[in-house]
Amino acid sequence: MRAATIREKEIVVEEHPDPVAGTGEVLVRVHAAGLNGADMMQRRGLYPAPPGSPQEIPGMELAGEVVSCGDGVERFAPGARVMAIIGGGAQAELAVVHERLLTPVPESLGWAAAGGLPEVFTTAHDAIFSQAQLLAGERLLVHGGAGGVGTAAIQLGRAAGAEVTATVRNAELREQVAELGARVIPCEGFAEHGPFDVILELVGAPNMPENLNALATGGRIVVIGVGAGAKAELNLLALMGKRARIHGSTLRARPLEEKALIARRLEREVLPLFERGLVRVPLADTFPLERAADAYERFAAGGKLGKVVLEL
Repeated sequence: MRAATIREKEIVVEEHPDPVAGTGEVLVRVHAAGLNGADMMQRRGLYPAPPGSPQEIPGMELAGEVVSCGDGVERFAPGARVMAIIGGGAQAELAVVHERLLTPVPESLGWAAAGGLPEVFTTAHDAIFSQAQLLAGERLLVHGGAGGVGTAAIQLGRAAGAEVTATVRNAELREQVAELGARVIPCEGFAEHGPFDVILELVGAPNMPENLNALATGGRIVVIGVGAGAKAELNLLALMGKRARIHGSTLRARPLEEKALIARRLEREVLPLFERGLVRVPLADTFPLERAADAYERFAAGGKLGKVVLEL
């Protein structure tokens, strides 16, 4: 099989042996695989794949068709349209996925959208509902609203009946982000637009002191991105006075049991929203596998709305 491959911190396309499904696993012919910030970090040697996942083939999300099934597989059969988050190796023509991590692809979605769905919608849903327990009528602030997770969080918050605000640095993208259901504001001085019950932090440390100022009493901050910095100074008296909570979360290193539960929540609570036309996967750009290096450069360049996806 061919696969995007990390060689000396660059992306090339190389041939690799075809993987084989083991017990409880299925072999998927990948039709689309989304790019994510973790892939950029893995390319630079800063975020290795977890044990058992390919170290040199990046990619954490995929959509495709089941080719064959290992022993013990019960739910999916060859030909089924499936998608999943995996530990690595998604940006290849073939990938092995444990059956419990798979969800069906909604009939309304094409391959490119399906390939860009699992990571961002799972991450957003887990952060704002499982971690922060966002409720209808509450006020949600999404930092980095134009990115993949940001656009997913905006739509999920709106669909749940929350009042959604998003910060967007690129002024040219603000109108498009607003169309997803958010009040869009500049990054500077965002606390003036609060208070907020839940803040989804996708940028990192520079926002944290002002996040606390912007938080309502009993509010929650969920940190799932630190691209702009990982260390911040907080006023703990203010944290105590507001009875606030700060959560941190990642998905990639979680054990199979936890990932399987998250996949079931995505299937039960998020995928029906796609069938009803309430949410969508904004696509910034798509590239064939042969242009994987160009896809990485497009992702790194910024200034985009939504997902960059490889189509195979």
